Amino acid sequence: MTIRALHVASELYPLLKTGGLADVAGALPPALIERGADVRVLLPGFPSVAAGLTDVRTVAQLGRHFDAPDVTLEQGTLPSNGLTVYMIRAKTLYDRPGNPYLNDEHVPYGDNAQRFALLGWVAAKMAQQLDPAWSPQIIHAHDWHAGLAPAYLKAAEREQGRALAHSIFTVHNLAYQGVFPAHQFGQLGLPDDFFSVYGIEFYGQLSFLKAGLYYSDRITTVSPAYAREIQTLAQGGGLDGLLRHRSHDLSGILNGVDYTVWNPTSDALLDNHYSVTRLAGKIACKEALQKRFGLTQKNDALLFGVVSRLTEQKGLDLLLEAVPEIVKRGGQLVVFGTGDPALENGLKRAAQTHPHSVAVELGFDETLAHTIVAGSDVIAVPSRFEPCGLTQLYALAYGSLPLVHCVGGLADTVVDASLENLADEIATGFVFERFELKGIAAAIRRAFALYGRRTDWKATQRRAMRQDFGWGASAERYLALYRELV
Repeated sequence: MTIRALHVASELYPLLKTGGLADVAGALPPALIERGADVRVLLPGFPSVAAGLTDVRTVAQLGRHFDAPDVTLEQGTLPSNGLTVYMIRAKTLYDRPGNPYLNDEHVPYGDNAQRFALLGWVAAKMAQQLDPAWSPQIIHAHDWHAGLAPAYLKAAEREQGRALAHSIFTVHNLAYQGVFPAHQFGQLGLPDDFFSVYGIEFYGQLSFLKAGLYYSDRITTVSPAYAREIQTLAQGGGLDGLLRHRSHDLSGILNGVDYTVWNPTSDALLDNHYSVTRLAGKIACKEALQKRFGLTQKNDALLFGVVSRLTEQKGLDLLLEAVPEIVKRGGQLVVFGTGDPALENGLKRAAQTHPHSVAVELGFDETLAHTIVAGSDVIAVPSRFEPCGLTQLYALAYGSLPLVHCVGGLADTVVDASLENLADEIATGFVFERFELKGIAAAIRRAFALYGRRTDWKATQRRAMRQDFGWGASAERYLALYRELV
């Protein structure tokens, strides 16, 4: 029996990407299709989504909803892999340039509640034959933007007195909860009793994320360790009680890597290629990176790379404190990303102080991200918390040993180069336990020590490159979950 599943998300690589969610939404559906599922995706009709689809046709006219005068559902194809994508056209809500969530001043749009309520509402309508030719048995909603989909589904089932579809809600990052003022509840068109502590009410406001956690049939998150962490007071974001209550419905399934995009032997964005058996091209990547950022052209300088949102979550304030440790040992640091202005300025000051050893560039560009991952010796991901993290998985594939804090998906995927792990031939990177300067500094020293032992370094590099975090195993786990529900 072929299972029909609709993935509901706010972004999808390569159409629109602000973070790891887009990579998952782009890679998981094709991996499920490869394994025999019938999977489609529903997205808001943001400008880059509309521009990137081919063979677009109208499926349904929906009229006026959530203050948008003429909402339509369209269906198109993703040219890169033939994935079927449904797109909600609502000009007044979605047709805005730039970031899909924030205005030019980096402030969330005032109508985000309506914009993403519409996404959830249309998802629930899809389970009610909105497309006469196809309806899903599973609604798979991703993060808070799609959090109302399970709520609208439950409301529709109550109204019609029958089951329509099963729902799964995947938490990519519990820190982003889609919280809005209580007075906006009236605009959502949900039954009155849904605004309660047993529903979407959250400390006097409403939370789209909580709606997903409360009303879905199953909850998943993006690594086994993170599934445990979010049930604790420290990492539960005020929802740990609900998550503990639903622990039997909650599973952690590790995100995968799309190795067609992230592979140093065939990466279309690199000038030099290399493989686990032929590493010479990696040296050329490093030279190109040093040149690109105006760092001293020294092959034996240990080069640390960072490709990240520059936020407190990502732990870059701690890395900033450790810059002297890197520089005094003759190391180099390249940082690429954007985010918190205080962090941006702190990093820029470090680059001004050490112009030949530290370089910082603000922005995001997929080509430069690949260039840094390939050209660095070490990729630093010192996050305070990290649901899964994809950067460390890319780093492993490129033989750029990850330096990570022992949390969430980082703890699940990187093995520290301690003496015993090196002896057992299982080490793949550098892991620090406590989020403090002493911890990260010790991990940095371990990196320098291993780099000084070329044979051990190369063996660890090759081991890292042989790790397989492809989507295969994860897709099988999701498929098993679908079967269980259907």
